[in-house]
Amino acid sequence: MSQSSNSANYPIEMTLKPDVKAFFDPATNTISYVVKDPDSSACAVVDSVMDIDYAAGRITYDHADEIIAYIQENDLKLEWLIETHVHADHLSAAPYIQQKLGGKLGIGENITVVQETFGKVFNEGTEFQRDGSQFDRLFRDGDTYQIGGMTAFAMHTPGHTPACMVHVMGNAAFVGDTLFMPDGGSARADFPGGDAGTLYDSIQKVLALPDDMRLFMCHDYGPNGRDIQWETTVGAEKEHNIHVGAGKTREDFVKFRTERDAQLDMPKLIIPSLQVNMRAGKLPPSDESGKTFLKVPVNGL
Repeated sequence: MSQSSNSANYPIEMTLKPDVKAFFDPATNTISYVVKDPDSSACAVVDSVMDIDYAAGRITYDHADEIIAYIQENDLKLEWLIETHVHADHLSAAPYIQQKLGGKLGIGENITVVQETFGKVFNEGTEFQRDGSQFDRLFRDGDTYQIGGMTAFAMHTPGHTPACMVHVMGNAAFVGDTLFMPDGGSARADFPGGDAGTLYDSIQKVLALPDDMRLFMCHDYGPNGRDIQWETTVGAEKEHNIHVGAGKTREDFVKFRTERDAQLDMPKLIIPSLQVNMRAGKLPPSDESGKTFLKVPVNGL
């Protein structure tokens, strides 16, 4: 077993090299992944996307259907659907994929913190469960799980949200919104429960993984007009990340991140995304007439 001395509490196995297939959603700049155990047909889906035409209130599943078709065409067995965090910029398609292909749905245990916070924002009432029971597994820092014969593990990386987790599968780590590509830097830390200093500390945990660990982003926006990218390495982030690389201090990061976040608009899909994703990708329950509605809290975010 190959371990970094700074990550000795995690079961790192760099000799395992899973096959990773990326699916880019241009509407939300999200990258979803199918990750295959190199020694079996078992796979996991990370951060899937459900399509929404917000202006029309229309839900569709083109992106999810593409992932489902890939899994079926390659005779793969879906064992896990992983959410790196409660996304504020796209809706999860995990329940839809799970209904079609099976598998267990997992997220970090601090989903309960997010549910408590946004259950109040959206005035969900007592019928909305705030215990994470919508998910099949709530991961704690260092928890392991199996994808075929491959042992994967979760690292708690709060700061962007309280429930953020990086999932490491062999020599591949799926970082959610904890990091962007080196020229993209880092994600905002001003959502409820977010904290710039905590995010810096979490990023240092990721950068303590082996230098040749492959890192896979959840988002990319093509800074300065470059083509969309989603894969880099720990070593490249340590050296070149514009927000935390080349020895930038915690103090510098917190100052920059706080000033930058104050200038950012809310994500366009934050209102539907949070309502759906805190329910593990399910829409709110229908009313007595069978209609489903999303709420817009006025001055609530």
